[in-house]
Amino acid sequence: MEILSSRVLVRSTDPERARAFYRDVLGLAIHREFPGGTVFFLGGGFLEVAGESADDPTAATQLLLQVRDLAAAAETVADHVTRPARREPWGLDEMWIADPDGRRIVLVEVPAEHPLRRDVRE
Repeated sequence: MEILSSRVLVRSTDPERARAFYRDVLGLAIHREFPGGTVFFLGGGFLEVAGESADDPTAATQLLLQVRDLAAAAETVADHVTRPARREPWGLDEMWIADPDGRRIVLVEVPAEHPLRRDVRE
């Protein structure tokens, strides 16, 4: 199978409220709109399968968004923060927010000294 494109699909109990959150709060640009839906640009886009899901359905599907400046992002989404920013054991700075349906969104900043920022080529 050859995958040519991908996206994360979000279903909401209130689609208009969800669209407003992703457009106005997170500032995602609109790629296209169609009756009943909106597709937003989301960087390069990846699907990550990691960890186990507890009984909490809002934790089973999450979005991870890498940001350039986590402190600036925190100001923008202050009303939606569910866990303040902190350095994780794996070295990334993460803050959790929630969309209007309670879906967790992880905002991540890669610190300058993190291995993901180093050029490991010889």
